[in-house]
Amino acid sequence: MSAADPAPPTRLVDHLLELRARLMRAVAGLLLAFVALLPFANTLYAWLARPLLAKLPAGGQLIAVEVASPFFAPLKLAFFVALVLAMPWLLYQAWAFVAPGLYAREKRLALPLLASALTLFYAGCAFAYFLVLPAVFGFLTAVTPEGVAMMTDIHAYLDFVLVIFLAFGLSFELPVALVILSLLGWVTPAQLREARGYAIVGIFVIAAIVTPPDVVSQLLLAIPMCLLYELGIVAARLLAPKPATETDTSAR
Repeated sequence: MSAADPAPPTRLVDHLLELRARLMRAVAGLLLAFVALLPFANTLYAWLARPLLAKLPAGGQLIAVEVASPFFAPLKLAFFVALVLAMPWLLYQAWAFVAPGLYAREKRLALPLLASALTLFYAGCAFAYFLVLPAVFGFLTAVTPEGVAMMTDIHAYLDFVLVIFLAFGLSFELPVALVILSLLGWVTPAQLREARGYAIVGIFVIAAIVTPPDVVSQLLLAIPMCLLYELGIVAARLLAPKPATETDTSAR
């Protein structure tokens, strides 16, 4: 055995140490964001409740069914907001760990894809808050039977809104997903165009499953996803590797 034999285990230990350091930095950043947001937990919840409170009759309010809900609901929201705000830092730590093992072309493509994915997720959450939630709560309050007071538990409301945020945030990642599939060679832009009809049907099915049982929220998710599907086709056509051109037969 040569003296170079112990090198692979040493490199493995170095990778594990680097992974541990990156994980610790990621967790530290998340905890720092969470601690910084704790004093504003109630303010964040008041901001989150505005779309519903604006649609309730005068004097309408949320209620706390469980004894500890007034404490845990804002705490849960503060952690979710901290996670969203710390996402660039978390992705940077993941990128710093895997980047040394990537080729130059992979690095050039990975950074724009990560930035696009993050931007689209934020855009989906903003779209849900400013457009979807007011429309959904306007519809739900309009169909509330006469004599029934709409009084929602603060924990149930938080879970409902977080599901909406995640549904729209992840759904807005559709163009990035199509580009990745195209770069991997699993689909081509031509195949994506040919499957447009099936994709639209699938989008409406997904929208019916992940959104509340009302037509408004389903349409507000399905229509942007159809537009994002078209955007994904355009992006895939621009970024997909071009097939090798055949040699000119006249040169034979």
